[in-house]
Amino acid sequence: MRRPIILGIVGDSAAGKTTISKGFANILGIDQVTRVCTDDYHKFDRRERGERQISALHHDCNYLDIMQLHLERLHYGQPILKPVYDHSDGTLVRPEYVRPSQFVIVEGLLGFSTEVMRQFYDVKVYLAPDEALRALWKVKRDTTRRGYTAEQVREALRRREPDSAAFIRPQRKYADIVVNFNPPPGMSVEEAGPHLNVRLILRPTIPHPDLSYLLEGNNNGSGIRLELGRDHGLPVDILEIDGRVSGDQARRLADAIWQHMPELRPEDEAQFGNYHDGLRAHHSHPLALTQLLITYHVLRKYNDLTRMPFAPPVAAMSRQATHTAVVSGQ
Repeated sequence: MRRPIILGIVGDSAAGKTTISKGFANILGIDQVTRVCTDDYHKFDRRERGERQISALHHDCNYLDIMQLHLERLHYGQPILKPVYDHSDGTLVRPEYVRPSQFVIVEGLLGFSTEVMRQFYDVKVYLAPDEALRALWKVKRDTTRRGYTAEQVREALRRREPDSAAFIRPQRKYADIVVNFNPPPGMSVEEAGPHLNVRLILRPTIPHPDLSYLLEGNNNGSGIRLELGRDHGLPVDILEIDGRVSGDQARRLADAIWQHMPELRPEDEAQFGNYHDGLRAHHSHPLALTQLLITYHVLRKYNDLTRMPFAPPVAAMSRQATHTAVVSGQ
């Protein structure tokens, strides 16, 4: 039995999760990708959250246990009856029958919250754009699609900050790749437009492509840099891509990413890096290369699938946790 490959994308509200996942799905083919949003597992609708004075980011506002069980079923290639949260009006609506395709994207706020959840992902990505940039994206999205005023969105950001710090940002340390979009130095987020830089933290939890050519002296000034660093006490590679990197340099990096696995390279890479800002279409080389790198990792996992075991079921993990707690208490 060939199980699905599960890509997890976690980040705060308006961090860019949908933009990243849509690009990935478009490249591999919509019929090959199943997308699941963990925001659908809210316990309360928008009105009820207001009455209870609880945010959608709080663990107590979400069915994390059901999320775990559904991740397990998806991992084993089994269908789920997924709840559905309608962001346009903040209501919980009729559940949806979801059968996993070969590739599954699980995106949302709390997807890496528990050890049980994390074991079911093959690749874990955390989106951490600069906070000023995320605020700008959230205002644009929520005022145009979700019926809020700009001041309501800013107030929600202020009110939810403690929960962001407590429940969202701690998940960053579990990611294989951390993605940080940021404006160029000396430029505001509004001025940067489609020319945002990206900083990718590549953790040694999964094998990354060989990008050592970037350490060569003749690569200075290319707009793409690789350096060694530390993150949460672990050695990491840090890949930085300037927003105005040339197409030639972007193609050179793409070639380096796929050099050891050319047979897995998608035939059509033209859709990488495309996004819409309102009614206008844009292309971003940093976004394209970020999506390409994530796609590389997912396809590499797919290629290695015959050597990858199934994760233990939720029940086994729960028994192990209970046993550990009992032993620790003795």
